[in-house]
Parts: sequence; C-alpha cells; structure tokens
Amino acid sequence: MSEQRTAGSIPIENKLPKRGAGFRMPYRLEIDPAGANSPWWVTIIAIALALVACGIFIALNGMNPFMVYGKMVKGAFGSTFGLTETLVKAIPLLLCGLGVSIAYRISVWNIGAEGQFVAGAMAATAITVYFPHLPMYLSIPAMMVAGIVAGGFWGLLTAIPRNYFQVNELITSLMLNYVALLALNFVVFGPWKDPKGFNFPGSPMFTVAQSLPTFGTTRLHLGLIFAIIAVLIYAFVVRYTRWGYELRLIGANSEAAKNAGIRISRHVLLVMVISGGLAGLAGMGEVSGVAHRLMYGISPGYGYTAIIVAWLAKLNPIGLVVASVLFGGLIVGGYSVQMIGLPSSISSMIQGAILFFLIAGGMAGKFRIRRNS
Repeated sequence: MSEQRTAGSIPIENKLPKRGAGFRMPYRLEIDPAGANSPWWVTIIAIALALVACGIFIALNGMNPFMVYGKMVKGAFGSTFGLTETLVKAIPLLLCGLGVSIAYRISVWNIGAEGQFVAGAMAATAITVYFPHLPMYLSIPAMMVAGIVAGGFWGLLTAIPRNYFQVNELITSLMLNYVALLALNFVVFGPWKDPKGFNFPGSPMFTVAQSLPTFGTTRLHLGLIFAIIAVLIYAFVVRYTRWGYELRLIGANSEAAKNAGIRISRHVLLVMVISGGLAGLAGMGEVSGVAHRLMYGISPGYGYTAIIVAWLAKLNPIGLVVASVLFGGLIVGGYSVQMIGLPSSISSMIQGAILFFLIAGGMAGKFRIRRNS
C-alpha cells in the first residue's frame, strides 16, 4: 500500500512551493552595449541638466542665471551682427565636426582635428608667403588645396600607425595636436613673423586677393558655402552610396564587414585623410576669411569643441548643422556676458558640462527596462 499522502487527486508534495521559487519582479533591467536605440530625448535632458548645473555656479557667483542665459542668447542671436558672428564661429565647428563624424562612423576615434585645423591653416598661409602675387582666382583655390592636403596628411599620420603597428589612434591624434601647435609657434615667432608687426607673433596680413569674399559688410565669408556643400555631400554619400553603406556596416559590426570582404584598413586610411582634410579646410577658412593672417592661437579650440558637436549631433548631418550653430552661439554669447562681469570662459564651462551629461546620458541610454513574460 502506497504511503504517499494525497489531497484529492493532487499529491501534497506538488502543492508545496518548489525550492528556489520566490517573488519575481515584473520588470528586468537589460544592457544594450551598442546603445543604438538610445532615445532622442536623452540629448535634450543632457543639455537641460548642463544648463541647470552651470546655472547653480552662476547663482553662487551672485548673478541671476536666467539673466545671464538671456544675455547670451540675445548676444548670439538677437541682432544681425550677433547672428552673423555666430555663423562665423559655426563654420570651423561644422567642418571639423563633420570630419570627426566621418571617422567616428567606422569607430576611428579621431581627436586630432585641432592639429589638422592648424596644419591646414599653416599650409594655406604658406601659399601667401611663398607666392604672394597670385591673383585671387589662383590664390584662393591654391590655399584651399594646400589646406585640405595638409590636414589630410596630418590625419594620415594617425591612420598609418593604427593600421600597421596597432597604435591607438587616441594617443597619436592627441599628440599630433601638440606637434602642430609647436610648429605654428615656430613659424609665427620665426621665419614667417611679420617684420612690420611690432613684434606681434603672426604672419604678414593677407592681401585682398588672398582673402575669402564676405557677405556684405559682415565677417561672414565664403567658407559657409564650403561647409554647407560638405554637409550635403556627406549626407548623400553616407545614405545613398555603396561606400557609405560600407562605412555604416564597419561601424555597426566590423567582424561582419570583414567577413563580407570589406578591407577595413583601406577605409581607415581614406576616412582619416578625408577627416583631416575637412579640418584643414576649416583652418584655411579661418586664416583667409576671418583673421587674414596666421597668428599665435589661431584656434580657440575648434577641433576639441568639434568632438562635442559630433557627439551631440549623433553623426547626423542636420544635427551637425544645429549643434555647430548652437556652439557658435555659445562662443559669441560668452563674449557678450563680459559686459556684466562674467568671463567669456563661461561658454567653455557650458560646453564641458554638456559633454559630461551627454556621456552620462549615453551610458544611461544603454540600459533598458523590459517586462518579464
């Protein structure tokens, strides 16, 4: 006779809870390493949090944050002069940000746009120093080609060690920034120093034939057209060409791209040349369209700010335009708050805060809350 105790037709043992069974959460937390589906509003929240954080520091300094932000917006966008100056600052940010974005498309972390910008500026100035009497229809194209080639070469100096010696491009691109800056200091304090410049560290002033045409009486120059054309080409190539598809595939899954027969090393070389060339073109536009000479400190950090621009835009062409104008406005707005006793470096503080919260938002965007089935 069986000794098994029963309750009805179901064994009592089956009605007892199984070992390890317990309360189960209705939701679970998952991690998406790629973060490809990060919500768009994460960027908006990151910018808002950056403004709040900076506003706290402004308040601690004894000023009204709303008044300061209002002054910055008015200074950057509240007049024709402010708007054109914002666009002047946006041109190098857009070109450098575009170059950085192309490299990031295939997960090549080019942080050397600053050095590539300076290399392009020096090469363009070399045309004015060694060929001073060229007419405009020759000097401007020659300066553009020189700037693009020099910037592209500076980018290639990063790509070659990465491809053939497995040297991290973060290190080489960063170190090459300092090499370019030291070369800039050498030429403006040395052989290219203007003998009539009252000991100012800079090259002789460019002639009219060596300067980019401007729109009306503003400082807004032809470089704006170059930048817009570059963005349109970027948008078309990435979306509608085979090469653009290969770039997207390499960025999404390099192993799959390699298995599909795509030569990643060749793409790295070409992409870094293009990336550096765009930054070099930005350098040419700055010396020919704005400063009209090569001088010490020709870049206030456009190459570094371009990294934030590319990150903020998520490599999107329209996003690049919007982010470049936004950060150009931050720079111009920073100048305007000097009249109320704040340093212009407030714009750098806001840029840094935006980058910090963007990175934090990107990390948070990798987490997903899923309902348990």
